[in-house]
Parts: sequence; structure tokens; C-alpha cells
Amino acid sequence: MTVKPRPTLRDPAPRSLCTDCGVSRMENPALCGKACQFIAPDYPALEQQAHGRNRSGGDETFFGPFQAMYRARMQTPRRGAQWTGITTALGADLLLKGKVDAVLTMISDAEDSWRPQPALVTYPADMAQARGMRMGYAPLLALLEEARAQGFGKLAVIGIPCQIYALRALEAQLGLDRLYVIGTPCSDNTTTENFHHFLSLLDENPDTITYLEFRADFRVELRFADGSQRLIPFLSLPISELPSDFFPLTCRTCVDYTNSLADITVGYMGGTGAQWLLVRNTRGAEMLEGLGDRIVLSAPDSRGKRASAVKGFIANTARAAGGLPLRRMPDWLRPLVSWLQPRIGPRGLEFARARVEMKAAETILHLRREAPAKMKNMIPDHVWNIAAPYGLQPDAGETGPSLVDKYPGGEGARRASEGAGPLSDTKS
Repeated sequence: MTVKPRPTLRDPAPRSLCTDCGVSRMENPALCGKACQFIAPDYPALEQQAHGRNRSGGDETFFGPFQAMYRARMQTPRRGAQWTGITTALGADLLLKGKVDAVLTMISDAEDSWRPQPALVTYPADMAQARGMRMGYAPLLALLEEARAQGFGKLAVIGIPCQIYALRALEAQLGLDRLYVIGTPCSDNTTTENFHHFLSLLDENPDTITYLEFRADFRVELRFADGSQRLIPFLSLPISELPSDFFPLTCRTCVDYTNSLADITVGYMGGTGAQWLLVRNTRGAEMLEGLGDRIVLSAPDSRGKRASAVKGFIANTARAAGGLPLRRMPDWLRPLVSWLQPRIGPRGLEFARARVEMKAAETILHLRREAPAKMKNMIPDHVWNIAAPYGLQPDAGETGPSLVDKYPGGEGARRASEGAGPLSDTKS
């Protein structure tokens, strides 16, 4: 079987901050006002909706609510998978067991393997077409209307955070009998065209690159059509040669790196060589159980210290957000630091915490410079909590109503005490 071509989609409605999740292409583009992560996100309310509770401090302050957390890999890696194929295996298992009628996910464009295209997959074997990494914006949620037109009442969705936030915000009005949500972490997206330019800076034959992965050992892995492999330290990446708008403001101000509203999150940050898997609720546990002994699970580890790395990132980001030139590391020092990073830098869960702290700081600093009026609505309380240990506190007018104001009758105080508000514990 093959995946059916997607229907012709409407043009996106113009938006000032948009990653084209697909909502603005739906019959009623005004739904963006309710669904968009970049307008006035309400993570406490949607965490309650998705998980029955809010984040409770500790590592949940960083990663969102979860029941269990693992290092994970498929016993038999799937050919063509970005890692070992956990995400697509979850979707295939749901289809095989009849738990869903279709999986809404991304496949590759027929003419450009790096360009993502949304698709409704209805046969387990066709989940193989969704394996691998793609880079670019893709209106995943626009196909929710097609799913409804085809009579699909049980649906699984595989998406990145901005797509999943919008999905949860609209979930109650979709009329689905059952919804499974598989999330992947994300923070920095760009256009497919920009990504091709990035590949051209990495290798003189970019068309031969078939695989790219940012790994938790501070290196980027490239694979080529001839089967060869190349590892590039993060510090050797040509970031300074990219245009200033390579990453849009949306991605530089994303507050949900870990896809906290998914039923299950599968990514790399805390995996130290394997994948990092967070089971967030009973539906996530049900999906993981479905893989049985086909998946190998172990406890995540945590090594190194993140504070100095995060402070250095914040200093550089502050200079960039202020329009000042970055302090470039001397070329002679790069090999030494690249050798030291995977040995003494933050690894495992400490690496994941570091990346979340970096994203929190990046959000605050870039919004202060480029869209200060949006700060009071776009930055949730837990993001301020995460950034607080690094001296990033809200200035006057940068925060919206407190949880106590938004949820009267004692509910706001309870949510704040559970980690959704400014009193949560950020220690780890």
C-alpha cells in the first residue's frame, strides 16, 4: 500500500508569529486565536486537560508532567529511522491493533526528501514512510479536516510542540472518539530552503547527505549516500555564517522544547546514546506497553554540571539579542573545548535540563528585544521559574495575571503550589 496524496490545502492566513501548524489553513482560520502557542498559551489548563494535573516541581518543572522516564531503543532498529524507529513503531502498533483509524504524521516530499509533508497513514507498513528527519514548516493540523471527512474517529497524531499545543487547544471540538498524541522535542526549525543552505556549509557535496542528527555528545552526525559517516563538534558548526533570520522568532521563543502536552515524548536530549522517552499519562503508558519486548528500556543517567554552559549561552544570547557581535572562540581553542565537552560537560538528564534552561533564557531575551509587548502573554510562569537561577526576572509589565487571579476559588493557589506558578521548585 502507499500513502494517499494529501488534498489541496488552503493558503495559510498571514500571521505575525507563525510556524504554519496548519490551523490557519483550516475552514475557520480564526481558530488560531484559541489554538496558537505564540499568542496566549495556557499550559496549566492544557496540562490539566491532557494529564489530569500540572507539573509538580523537580524535573517536572523542566520537562512537564510525566509518570516515567527512560533511555530507550528498539530491540531491532528500523531501517531508515532517525534513531531506532520508536516513534513510527508506536504509530504502526496502534494501526495494527485497530486502536486508531489513521496516524497523522509527516512524510517526505516526493521531490525533496528533506521537505516535510503531512499525511494520514492508514496501514501499519506505511509508517516506514514517516521514518527519518525532515526540516521545514509543514501544516500538519490542516489534515484534521480531511480525517473528519474520511470518517476517522480514532486518530493518532505525531507532531512537534507548536502543533501539539494547537491540537490540545482544539481537541474538545474535534469530535474524535479517541486521540493518541506522540510528541517529539523541538526548538529550532527553519525553512527547507534555509536548511539546504546549512547543508551546503557543512559539506561540498550537500546533495549526498542523507542523514543529520544533533546528538547529546555535543556533535552533529552526518551520513552520506555512499554509507560513510562524519561527526562535527557543535563548536565547529558554521553558525556565524548563517543569516540572522535563519531561525525565526517563533523558534527562538518556543517555551515547550520537551512537548509537554503529548501522551508520550520521544527525543534525544536525555538519552546519552539512546533515545529519551517520557511517559506522561495512562494513554502514553498504553502505547509503550504495546511495544512489549520489542523495545529496550533502562534508567536515564545524569552526569556533569550544566551551570557554566548555560551561563555562557545566556551571555552570548544576550549579546546577540542586543545586536552586538558575538565573542567568537579562538580557533586554536575549539579542538580542546570540543574534546572536553562530551567528557566533562552536562550529559544525560543534566544535558536535557541545560537545553531547557537555555531555551527559557533565549525566549526571554529575544522577546525583550523584538516583541516586548508579547511577553506578558507568551511566557508561562514555569519558564520564568526555570530562568530565575540565572538572574532573569520579569520586569514591570512582562508578566500577565497570576494563577491566583486566573483561577479563583483556591484553584490558582493549588496550581502554583504544584509547580505551575512562580513558587515552584527549580532544583534538580
